[in-house]
Amino acid sequence: MDSNALRSLCYMLEHSGGVKPTKNVSVPKQVAMFLSVIAHHKKNCVVKHDFIRSSRIVRKHFHAVLHAVCKMHTILLAKPTPIGDDCNDPRWKWFKGCLGALDGTFIDVRVADHEKGRYLTRKGHVAQNVLGVCNPNMQFNFVLSGCEGSATDSRVLRDAIHRPNGLRVPSGNYYLCDNGYAKTDGFLTPYHGVRYHLCEWDRSVGGPQNKVELFNSKHSCARNVIERTFGLLKVHWGILHSQLFYPIDVQSKIIIACCLLHNFICNEMPENPLEMELLDTHDAGGTMYADYISTAHVNTLDDDGSSREQRQGSNKQRSGPRRTWTIVEEEALVNGL
Repeated sequence: MDSNALRSLCYMLEHSGGVKPTKNVSVPKQVAMFLSVIAHHKKNCVVKHDFIRSSRIVRKHFHAVLHAVCKMHTILLAKPTPIGDDCNDPRWKWFKGCLGALDGTFIDVRVADHEKGRYLTRKGHVAQNVLGVCNPNMQFNFVLSGCEGSATDSRVLRDAIHRPNGLRVPSGNYYLCDNGYAKTDGFLTPYHGVRYHLCEWDRSVGGPQNKVELFNSKHSCARNVIERTFGLLKVHWGILHSQLFYPIDVQSKIIIACCLLHNFICNEMPENPLEMELLDTHDAGGTMYADYISTAHVNTLDDDGSSREQRQGSNKQRSGPRRTWTIVEEEALVNGL
């Protein structure tokens, strides 16, 4: 966030969010404390040393700014705008009336021991299943946090739709989503049993072979905007990288605040250096897959610390037949064991 964006944020928080300066702490300093925590995941003991304030003062102003950011959700959330007939974007011109894309992401949280079972994901992490809905410009239209990690994507979406102030899809419009959701009015999913994800479009096979694969390829290109949005969100805010030392309701508010500030940065800084870095990183692999930009590296790491794309890329670069074990080597290994 540059200095101009920071000044605009302080002005909005003071005049729209209700943040008031105190005798010893101004509004910009309060905002700086808050951003130090969520951007770099600094503990209170570090922030109080940086700003020469007590832990109580740091905690007080952190929660005040957090409440103010969440209070401005009506201002910071993007208004859904359908794709029109005059759209020239090669990714979105095929989906007239589309409002954007939606998906869920897991964000690690810290809960009491007797509640960990409800927050366990299928990979064994204690996390929340956060639903994000964004437009083609990578800005969030709707965010729902607080759902347990054991909840499926379709269940989280159903909860978002049935809430009093939940997700609403106007008649004749729709969102793109993957096969983790049901194909119903307002939500368009790809074909089942057909190539869809980036790793399934191998260079040796080539492009789409029929109309079904063509639809899935266009769907994948457009829906990938939510994956890139989540990746950029987690790059922006370091507090989302690990478990938080706050109550679960505060953790949910922090996630929402990060999404709102993500929208603010997109509006105030059209040329985001972090976004350009992500695009350059993904486009460096060649122009053949320029339309298939995958999610940020923070979401693609497996248990061994490597990414699926890295391993597949290394396999494709091998030339010649793969070497196999000889009988002598097998016997030596067995004897050694």
